[in-house]
Amino acid sequence: MADITPMMKQYLETKKTAGDAILFFRLGDFYEMFGDDAILASKVLQIALTSRSSGDGRSVKMPMCGVPFHAANSYIHKLISAGYKVAICEQVEDPKDAVGLVKREIIKIVSPGTVLEDISLDRKTNNYLMSVFPEGETAGIACVDLTTGEFTCMETSVSSGYDRVIDEIEKSSPAELLLPDSMATEKSAGSLLVNRIKSGNLKLYVNLYPSWNFQRDMAYERLREHFKVMNLEGFGMEQKDAVISAAGALLYYLAETQKTVLYHINKISFLSNADSLYLDAVSLKNLEIIEPSMYGAENSTLFSVLDYTGTAMGSRELKKWLKAPLTDIESIKNRQDVVGFFIDFPDLRENIREVLSEISDIERISGKIGSQAVNARDLISLKKALSLALKLDSLAGKDNSDALNGKFRLDTAAIGSIHSLLESAIVEEPPISIKDGGIIKSGYDSQLKELKDISTGGKEWIAALQESERKKSGISSLKVGFTSVFGYYIEISKANLKSAPPDYIRKQTLVNAERFITPELKEHEAMVLGAQEKLTALEYEVFCRVRGILVGRISVLQETAKLIAWLDCLVSLACAAVNNNYTRPDINSSDTLIITDGRHPVVEKNLGFNEFISNDTALDTGENMIMVITGPNMAGKSTYMRQVAVIAIMAQAGSFVPAGRAVIGVIDRIFTRVGASDHLSRGQSTFMVEMIEAANILNNATGKSLLILDEIGRGTSTFDGVSIAWAITEYIHNRIRARTLFATHYYELTETSESLPGVKNHHIQVKEWGDRIIFLRKIVPGSTDRSYGIHVARLAGLPSEVIDRANLILKDLEKANYGQDGASKIGRAGEKREQPPQLDLFSFSAPEIIREIREVKVDDMTPVEALLKLKELKEKYTL
Repeated sequence: MADITPMMKQYLETKKTAGDAILFFRLGDFYEMFGDDAILASKVLQIALTSRSSGDGRSVKMPMCGVPFHAANSYIHKLISAGYKVAICEQVEDPKDAVGLVKREIIKIVSPGTVLEDISLDRKTNNYLMSVFPEGETAGIACVDLTTGEFTCMETSVSSGYDRVIDEIEKSSPAELLLPDSMATEKSAGSLLVNRIKSGNLKLYVNLYPSWNFQRDMAYERLREHFKVMNLEGFGMEQKDAVISAAGALLYYLAETQKTVLYHINKISFLSNADSLYLDAVSLKNLEIIEPSMYGAENSTLFSVLDYTGTAMGSRELKKWLKAPLTDIESIKNRQDVVGFFIDFPDLRENIREVLSEISDIERISGKIGSQAVNARDLISLKKALSLALKLDSLAGKDNSDALNGKFRLDTAAIGSIHSLLESAIVEEPPISIKDGGIIKSGYDSQLKELKDISTGGKEWIAALQESERKKSGISSLKVGFTSVFGYYIEISKANLKSAPPDYIRKQTLVNAERFITPELKEHEAMVLGAQEKLTALEYEVFCRVRGILVGRISVLQETAKLIAWLDCLVSLACAAVNNNYTRPDINSSDTLIITDGRHPVVEKNLGFNEFISNDTALDTGENMIMVITGPNMAGKSTYMRQVAVIAIMAQAGSFVPAGRAVIGVIDRIFTRVGASDHLSRGQSTFMVEMIEAANILNNATGKSLLILDEIGRGTSTFDGVSIAWAITEYIHNRIRARTLFATHYYELTETSESLPGVKNHHIQVKEWGDRIIFLRKIVPGSTDRSYGIHVARLAGLPSEVIDRANLILKDLEKANYGQDGASKIGRAGEKREQPPQLDLFSFSAPEIIREIREVKVDDMTPVEALLKLKELKEKYTL
């Protein structure tokens, strides 16, 4: 390195610090990349790759590419989206003050989980950075959203191959996952988690972070110092060692990458599944609560139907409500009261919606303030948002505090104070940069005003000087002007050059004129230019002071954002109820689940309100514990079962529901076993995935759970499948006693109702018309003895020859597997039945039979002789 240029030496030393991040190295107006970084970035960004000499005296050329610094965010976004990290290296001193090489430092490392720029963010979705640390039988999970300051943690089991950990990762959908690098080693127990993540369909950036950052004692101190507390008891995690390690490592990583104090991360919440209706990732996916299925459209989710929010904060909050509905009855009813209030007062509701639609993202602006990344334009957006917040308070806060349960009470004094600060300090249309001036109002600071008067008073001074010089010289056409290149000048036409005063100093010759300067002019020029430079520096200093004041008010801004999001969600649910004809459900602590004229909110929305066929549901943990639902494919079984689960989720989230009437006994968990899928990358077949999901349900469901089972056992032989489905039904009925909807094509399963009093059979009505069927989409009591699979195959377009042959085979199979009474022989497994007469060696004169058989010398006989002897014995001793 002694032979290379000082600049390249500085670059290489900085690159060591950047590690695996692509280094954006600031050179003038560009961020330059060199070597392997340049090769990679040029491909991802589709920019030209050039080269430059390494400066070591050889002819070696180093690959090089660059992007303009003012457009860097769009390029960083592309690299982050492609799964890379970017280290930003800036000039940290003024080139004019530098002695030799300008000092440069990495000021920030941007990764998928630490982006703050709007271009890289989905406004309606949290951008989570997650950390996982396994220890013994448990794993600590910590999750932070740097854009908002939200910081949560939880503890979960690592049994069953990290299934619960994977489930939490899938539910949170983090942009980046932090794991100890020790987990990547083959001998590590945690390597299973790393392999499952890499082999699965999880779209996230996996960051293997040095394991020492997860060391418990260091992590504990990091958390204690950051939150300025004596211990972690107040957060409910004092004895949660794995959680402490995961959360502390997150703070280490943020400090290392952001290079600043993160003031907006001012609390951490320990989450417990007992506080909400738990929905695992499989159920969220199967029910399409937030994300559509693989082939579903964006408008095919429950969130899309309920999202009438006006703010990004409200959208993100609504997603959280739907992912974790409430279980506390009073809290649910409080939300229902507010929704009902806004339904009853449509004018107020629409006035509030209009205000909400104009409010910018206070939560994320607070995050930028806390991260020291806010600019003046953000603050103007914040000022307008706070003004609208005060308007909301006048609309919904004071006059309707009882109706809103007293929850929407903004700190108007604190909000007004922040608004006044921004109003007095920041100009209405500031530039993006906070270091180039033009962002602070003149009257905010006396020193600033003085410098601005000098800097911006040039026109008046020029006009006065011009008038004075015209009188002095007698040249009426004399002009005084200014250019950024030549500074101040006096211009005299060539026709009047003879009248130029002797103290004028020639500066520039033009075609038809000469330009001069005077000592007075140069003195004023120096003063103005010096004032402008001082003004720019002072404006940045004043901006930092304003930002510092706002840092002290972050808690006010966060609480304001939280209340606005809460109000936005409830107004949104009211709009959904009005527009979609929803009713208020009765929430109680019973074991009942009664729905009259229930509809699937998403299917109904897409079909049209007059097209969807409503259905009833009656479940409890007694005589109506399990509904076994039969009927053909495409008839609506899956839609019906999903709608029951979705209605329950809506109800416990505080929403009104698509039904004529609904009574929901609070549910603790919803489990779903729906559809056919595989995990080939894990070596798991469709049937194995189905059995894993079924095992999860049977091992974790309780008597307060709701189970949605859409086919079980289809991935194996018919007899195996029926046997498993039958046994699972018995286990749910006898052991778990959970409210269950079980759709099946094994209509043999309907016979469970004869031996299990809590099982009730229902089927989807169809109308047979010759050899065709019409789906009526109606659930009615009773079972069907036909699956109509061949009819559906005909609808799908199978050749008639195949259909005819299938009908013949079906008749033969039914003769073999059903008795004369029409009942399935499979369902009689384990029953005591009268056996047909047969040869019995242990009855009648059994000892004589045994004696004679023993005397038979089979080894001395030919096979034919042995058979004849046995036939003789059989005829002798048979009645």
